[in-house]
Amino acid sequence: MISLSDHDVLLLLLVGLAIDALFGDLPAVFAHIPHPVVLAGQAIAFFDRKLNRASRSDRIRRERGIVTVVVLVGMAAAIGSGIEWLCRGSVLGALVEAFVIGILLAQRGLYEHVAVVVLALERGGLPAGREAVRHIVGRDPLRLDAHGVARAAIESLAENFSDGVVAPVFWYLLFGLPGLFAYKMANTLDSMIGHRTPRYRSFGWAAARLDDILNLLPAPISGLLLAAGAVLAGRCRADRALVIMIREAA
Repeated sequence: MISLSDHDVLLLLLVGLAIDALFGDLPAVFAHIPHPVVLAGQAIAFFDRKLNRASRSDRIRRERGIVTVVVLVGMAAAIGSGIEWLCRGSVLGALVEAFVIGILLAQRGLYEHVAVVVLALERGGLPAGREAVRHIVGRDPLRLDAHGVARAAIESLAENFSDGVVAPVFWYLLFGLPGLFAYKMANTLDSMIGHRTPRYRSFGWAAARLDDILNLLPAPISGLLLAAGAVLAGRCRADRALVIMIREAA
């Protein structure tokens, strides 16, 4: 018989998903205390300031980037392991673990960000749509027509569906909270320093490569789930979605 006290992984995951779906990012809570991803970002910024100095050679900056990734991802996994150990063996602990899962997933946040773009296009037209999509994509929205704004929002949703939902779930199912915490730190590292810019080309190399590795399976799983969703959506083509996914996978 499955119960919360058994810390059944699937049951805890379902409760965590429900918490995220119902309450999202919990702004009322994290207006007063820092969100775990914010803490991760602060730790990354500290290492960046201390180790990634322009006066150092590319080789040294790459080595220090590797150290940064190993230390921070290792710390995140250790914290996840400690929380999991503390939560073991009680219903209250199981609820705490489910809550932690919920705040580290981003399904409701993704929906809300894209819904803002939809409403902006419908109510305010192209200028409002461009302004709304500017907050979730890196490209210049002034170059986009209405279809381009919609595509940009959908592309952002698809990418972040992998990074913010499928991959965290995947690594949680494999390794529990240590896997979830390690992935969230790795993904935050990639988003902050995994760029091909003069500042981060060397220092962020390890972060970018690790994120690629950790998403090798979650990314195609995400694509398959999106294609499956196309079956349920009117006028969508799941077969074409699969063809394009395979063609553009590289």
